[in-house]
Order: sequence, then C-alpha cells, then structure tokens
Amino acid sequence: MAPEKTDPESETAVNTSTVSEEGVGGVSSDSEHVENEPYFEPVVSLPEVKVVTNEEEEEEMIKLRCKLFRYNTTETPAEWKERGTGDVKILKHLKKKTIRVLMRQDKTLKIRANHYITPYMDLKPNCGSDRAWVWSVPADFADEEPKQELFAVRFANAENARLFKEKFDEARGIATVAEVKGSLEEGDTPASSTSSSSAATPSRDDNTTCAEKATEDVVKDLEKMTVKADEVDES
Repeated sequence: MAPEKTDPESETAVNTSTVSEEGVGGVSSDSEHVENEPYFEPVVSLPEVKVVTNEEEEEEMIKLRCKLFRYNTTETPAEWKERGTGDVKILKHLKKKTIRVLMRQDKTLKIRANHYITPYMDLKPNCGSDRAWVWSVPADFADEEPKQELFAVRFANAENARLFKEKFDEARGIATVAEVKGSLEEGDTPASSTSSSSAATPSRDDNTTCAEKATEDVVKDLEKMTVKADEVDES
C-alpha cells in the first residue's frame, strides 16, 4: 500500500500557528508577573520643607552680580580683604518701608552684607575706577551682631555700577522722607525735628566722622583690587 501523501505547506502553517500561540502565551505570563510585583511603602517619609529667607515681604529694587570687600582693621597694618562674590540686592519692605542692602555668597548663600540704608550713607567713587564704590556702615548685621564696617563693591562694568548708585540714592531719598514723616507724626515741626535730631545723635556723627576719615585714607587702595569679568559676570 502506497504511503500517505502529506502537504508540506499545510504542515508549516500548523507549526507556525503553534509557535505563535506559545509566543502570545509567554507575553501574557510576563505581564501578569509585572502586575503581581509587591509594593513596599517607604520607611522614611520626607515632607516638603518651605525655606524662609526673610525676603518674602520685601520688594527687590535691584539685583546685580558683584564682588564685595571689607576693610579689616583688626590687623596691622589694616587692609582690604575679599568678603565674597555673589548677588547684591537692595530690598524695600512693603509694610515698614525700610530699605536694606543684602549680599549673599555664591552657592553657600551665606550672608556677607546686611544693613539698612539711611539718609546719611553716601557712595564714594573709587579713584581711577568707574565700576567700584566705597561706603561706611554704622551697623551691619551679616555676622548676627551689629558691626561698624567699611565696604567696597566692584561690578563687572560701569553700567552696573551706575544702576546700583541710582537705586542706592533712591533708597536714601525714601529713607529721608520716612524719617521726616515720622518726626512730623510725633508732633515736631521740621525745624525743631532737625535740631533735636542733631542734638540727640552725637554718637552717629562721631562714628561717621571716623568712618569717613578711614574711607578717605584707604579709598586709593581699591585701585589694587581687580575683579575678572568671569568672576562678576551678570547671571
């Protein structure tokens, strides 16, 4: 009896169908495995922490990149020392109407200058430079306690220095208006307020006189300070 004939094409089709069904079955098994993976709750939960900078109620009048120096009188002879490189801001309090200078160090954000702007402060130009200023401060709170300081600031270009002075002088004007308004609210006339103010603040005159003398003596030293463009480029 002759052997039974088989159709090769139909046999191939059957095998292909079988492989296809096995492949589908394998994919389905992997999906079930992924869905059945256990979920473990984190051991430590870290809630979101809101960082308070104490600048929330203040308006930013200006923000510029700079290099700050302070005149160190604790050494003999006294000399200029670098305080830090970062952004210097002039901030106006929305409720109290006070204005302060705040400068933070890059990356660490450590405070390097923090003091109020008063009507008696004056930016003095650096001899031979149109991008640096010097000013004395009766009380700076960068180190958490009031210290009399002599600061110098240098910007990347003359334009930034000019903008800083404009806002600084604007802040002085606002502080002057606030001081006069406060005196009038206390019932003093402008004349009596001026005389009483000058009589009641001899210590300020003494401090500023010493600071101004120190400024005049050392202002020429700023010519030795150099700030590279890449160190004080605008952010």
